Amino acid sequence: MSIGIYSKLILRSKDDFKGRHFSGLMIIQAVNWYLRYCLSYRDIEELFLERGVSVDHSTLNRWVLRYAPLLEKRLRSYRKPHCGEVRIDETYIKVKGQWKYLYRAIDKNGTAIDFLLTAKRNIKAAQRFFRKAFKEEGLFAPTHIGTDKALPFPKTIQTMKNEYILPNHCVHETKKSLQQGIENDHFRLKRMIPKNGCFQSFHTARKTLNGYEAILWIKKELGFKGKWTINEQVKLIKNLFGLNNNIFV
Repeated sequence: MSIGIYSKLILRSKDDFKGRHFSGLMIIQAVNWYLRYCLSYRDIEELFLERGVSVDHSTLNRWVLRYAPLLEKRLRSYRKPHCGEVRIDETYIKVKGQWKYLYRAIDKNGTAIDFLLTAKRNIKAAQRFFRKAFKEEGLFAPTHIGTDKALPFPKTIQTMKNEYILPNHCVHETKKSLQQGIENDHFRLKRMIPKNGCFQSFHTARKTLNGYEAILWIKKELGFKGKWTINEQVKLIKNLFGLNNNIFV
């Protein structure tokens, strides 16, 4: 890493953790634990107590809500382009006792493209997701899109073609076999979510899911070559917050 880039990361880290009573390294460690290992906030509270550090579970919750979206935002520039053959599906996430909808897209190789949590499952929600995935993020337009047979998708894809977000030659396919990959990817994401209870607000769900998706991106290697061990993954997270010269406790 060049000295200029590293200096910018260090300066940014000072702003990231300004006013916090704990070190940035400790905060990022807690956030990583929560998003990666399916631990509750009280589990992490106990892990810190074993190390002689007292952190209330409500403080841990605030850390995740603050830094999980920031982690996802900074990782976006590291994502590799998809292969052109995209799989799109929505899965269910319980928020305050009610089911909400998480739209997700990967390519046929499992490369992550994008996601969007919505309150409803309709044409407007599908269009919002397509615009977010293929307009705001310049990873080039897909040539094939696989979905289930839900009614919003054909109309949404045609609208995206009319808006020049999707090319006219983009093929829409609804074969069930094409969806197996993304259904398995749903499982990998949901396995990371603690099973005790559900999200208590849409705001909380959206911010926390940003972090779960970010960690899943990291686990998928983001196109980096060579060994991609847990140490390399943690090093990347520390780099994103200007903490590269430190080690976790």
